[in-house]
Amino acid sequence: MWDDVLLYVIIGFVAQMIDGAIGMAYGVTATSVLLGLGVPPATASACVHAAETFTTGASGLAHWRFGNVDRKLLLRLAIPGMIGGAIGAYALSELPGEALKPFISAYLLLLGAFIVWKALAARPIEAPTPRAVGPLGLFGGVLDAIGGGGWGLTVTSTLLGQGATPRYAIGSVNLAEFFVTLTISTTFFLTVGLSLWPIIAGLIIGGVIAAPFAALATKHIPDKVLMLLVGCVVVLLSLRTILMELASGP
Repeated sequence: MWDDVLLYVIIGFVAQMIDGAIGMAYGVTATSVLLGLGVPPATASACVHAAETFTTGASGLAHWRFGNVDRKLLLRLAIPGMIGGAIGAYALSELPGEALKPFISAYLLLLGAFIVWKALAARPIEAPTPRAVGPLGLFGGVLDAIGGGGWGLTVTSTLLGQGATPRYAIGSVNLAEFFVTLTISTTFFLTVGLSLWPIIAGLIIGGVIAAPFAALATKHIPDKVLMLLVGCVVVLLSLRTILMELASGP
């Protein structure tokens, strides 16, 4: 499997460029590709979360250095997110994560459409203070652990839906994700262990290389363009999940 490390490096690079630039979709992108390559779902999720511990650290540091992080928002997200991540990872075998996906996807689909609408509408000069950040972080952490991804998709899109400044929402969510992912990975390691280190190593290398480029892109891409990108990605990924669930049937 070490012969395929370059492939995993490419997967990690592409996934981190998407996630670092618009604040979401690393787990969805990387996990989907690994599943397509025949990696078992539980193993794919554990590998992606292990790699994310390093890639989110590099991405968060890059966003911090480029001035994309709101410290108050970071603390309000990270602490409840860590608690939610630990709960979700520990209870993964007990909760119907797959059964929840269609409902969460429907919520995100509507939210994505709302973000696109807000991006095209006139925006206020002063961005409002994000609301209910603690519960959002807690829910995002639980969802990320149970679903193998979804922290950025849920938290970033909700913050943008409330009207938060895209640059600070994306940067703060990326750095908070490091602490959430570290908690989830530690819980997975203590409960189910980790394997397939070539996959983890490749994802880490690709993600770390991509992190500063993605953060730089976030700093310079206009807010309206960022919101449009986020909204469209949320809508497409949510539709994909809903259609896959409908196709699989009861």
